[in-house]
Amino acid sequence: MPVPEGYHTVRSHIRRNPRPSAKKTSGWSIIGVCALVWLSSHFIGFGDTGTVTPNNPAPTAASAPAAP
Repeated sequence: MPVPEGYHTVRSHIRRNPRPSAKKTSGWSIIGVCALVWLSSHFIGFGDTGTVTPNNPAPTAASAPAAP
């Protein structure tokens, strides 16, 4: 039985030849790179960009209006 171009015979079955594919980045590799960036940002100091709270003191009992 003739085998078409691009196919081969395996145990009396016709299979397609494997295609040359570019190296794909797996999901675990992407997660690892994201974790590496996140950890390195904490060591460098990007994680310490806290917001500045305004210095508004709470009203004291002396400045509060008297209750009737």
